[in-house]
Order: sequence, then structure tokens, then C-alpha cells
Amino acid sequence: MKSENCKYTASVNKRMVGVSGAFTLAEVLVATVLVGLAIVSLLVASKAFTQVNSAAVKLTNAEFLIDQIRELTTPLDVVDPQSGTANFGPETGESLSNYDDLDDFDGASFCPPIDAGRQQLTDLSAFTQQITVENVSATNFEQVVDDHWSLFVRITVRIFLQSEQLSSRQWLRARY
Repeated sequence: MKSENCKYTASVNKRMVGVSGAFTLAEVLVATVLVGLAIVSLLVASKAFTQVNSAAVKLTNAEFLIDQIRELTTPLDVVDPQSGTANFGPETGESLSNYDDLDDFDGASFCPPIDAGRQQLTDLSAFTQQITVENVSATNFEQVVDDHWSLFVRITVRIFLQSEQLSSRQWLRARY
């Protein structure tokens, strides 16, 4: 029996001599490819997340600038309190600091943009606020009519970053 045990041990030792505890070249290559793919995927995802974040920041700033114009114009009369419907747009000698009605803002463009207190927002100087004020039909708010021919006006604010329009919003006001 003792000799059989020795034979078995010898044959096991012969088989183990050719096997080491290291990885094969094929296993190393597969692992390297998998790690490389994971790294490339993370880089692509990171770039996409950065682009989405940048677009979100631009859009958030654009919406903020629209809200500033809306807040600025909300307390204003639709037509001039002194001259009434005699003029559409700013009256002679009026500037941003003394615009006193909505139609004064028709055709206005601000770069750098302004806030609700009419102060320039120099940190956002790459943006432009463009404002249009139009009279619209009382029965069809999509139909533009002559100045002061309707009791309704539509205010449109467009926000541009350089020459690209980022956002636009419209709202209606009634002259009551």
C-alpha cells in the first residue's frame, strides 16, 4: 500500500509542476479590454453629463431673465398714463429709467440684460433680452391688430445667448 500511495503522490506532483498560480495571457487581455471599456464609458458619460449641466445652466439663466422682465412690467399700465393711446412705444425723451407703461418696451433689447429693478446684470452680459409688445384681437389672441385697436396686448420676451435663441415666453395683459 505504501508504494501505491507514493505512485499517486508522484503523479499528482507531476501534473502540478506545469500549473502555476498566475493568469494566462488570454485572461489578462480580456481583463484589460473590460477595464478599458469601463474607463471609456465613464469618460463618455462624464462628457455627456457636463454638456447637459451646461445646457441646464444656460436655460435656467434664460428663464430667470424672462422672469425679470415679467416682474418689471407687471405693475405698469398697458398704455401711457399721461398721453393715453396717442403713442405706441416710448414717448419722446423717455429712456429705460422712466418707462411708465408696457408699450414703452416694444422693440426694446437689453444687452447686458436687466433685472426687475432696471439694473444691468453684467455677470450675464453674453445674454440679450428682446421684448415685443403687440396689440392682439379680443377674439383671437394669435391675430395681431393695429396699435391701440384692442384692449389686449401680448408681451413676448426672447432670450438670446450670442445669436442663439435659448428661450421665449409670451403672456397677455388687458387694458382694464
